[in-house]
Amino acid sequence: MNLRKSALALIAAATVASSLGANDQIRIVGSSTVYPFTSYVAEEFGATTGFKTPVVESTGSGGGMKIFCAGAGVDTPSFTNASRPMKDKEFATCQKNGVKEITGFMVGYDGIAIAQSNDNAPLNLTKEQIFLALAQEVPSKDGKKLIPNPYKKWSDIDPSLPNREIRMIGAPTTSGTRDSFDEMVMEHASKNFKIYGGKYKKIRTDGAYIPGGENDNLIVQQLTQDKAALGYFGYSFLEENHDKINGVTLNGIAPTAENIANGKYPVSRSLFMYMKNGHIGKVKGVAEFLDLYATKAMIGPKGVLRNIGLIPMQDKMLKEVQASVKARTLLTADMVKHKTVLPVK
Repeated sequence: MNLRKSALALIAAATVASSLGANDQIRIVGSSTVYPFTSYVAEEFGATTGFKTPVVESTGSGGGMKIFCAGAGVDTPSFTNASRPMKDKEFATCQKNGVKEITGFMVGYDGIAIAQSNDNAPLNLTKEQIFLALAQEVPSKDGKKLIPNPYKKWSDIDPSLPNREIRMIGAPTTSGTRDSFDEMVMEHASKNFKIYGGKYKKIRTDGAYIPGGENDNLIVQQLTQDKAALGYFGYSFLEENHDKINGVTLNGIAPTAENIANGKYPVSRSLFMYMKNGHIGKVKGVAEFLDLYATKAMIGPKGVLRNIGLIPMQDKMLKEVQASVKARTLLTADMVKHKTVLPVK
């Protein structure tokens, strides 16, 4: 009997120790685009404070939201990164599963860069040309009906385009980058073709579109190996790999930090992070990590994250974001509906 009690005591002690360990280190999931920025801040946090370096996982925005919203316990992630705003259904899932208090935070801006190997000549595409290359169905020659996409080469769409096979390496459906691409390229372009009768974003599945996974560095590698292919990802991956790849101009506008910041580049977007307020005081360093991330030294116009591809906010917007973070402003259904993390005015 004493042996049994001792065994139970050891199991209980191990359980407590495991539980304490779960409180000891911040866990972060989410967007592959935001991943390099958050990883930098995590390393800085671990090096300059008494807290452990947070564990950062690249799961994609949608995958991150699913994990983040699964529950409120300390064994769940304290933060999720996202390359698009939280969706209504994700907010509802969070609320249903006990993740009631969330503070959202805008990290900065990004553009979706379309790129190719440096072995290729410069290329300019329009949204409409990209749409016709990737849509599952396209207008027939007479424009009267939709037909399965017959285009094999870019020159089939427009004789002025290269005689190259259509191969686009892009994000999977769990990715916020894919959501943004579908909305800002596919749906936007489809509205210029009346036959669709509204927004259209179905991507062909015959091999012309190749899902590249959540590791955007692998897409960069694939572009260096497949000279005919194009690929898309967050701007920072283009910025970091100019020695291997070059950016495709979109509607005549190059994917540059300046063009993204001033809104000229057609596929620009905001980047976000979401925090479980309930983890403050339960998971060590949660509040301190968010406060470090929101500093001017990190995300300001001259912040260090600019050096690895983040497009920073201007001072006015930064001050609004910092005030919201300091107040631990709670995300509401109305804010989610308006695709913002700041109070709706």
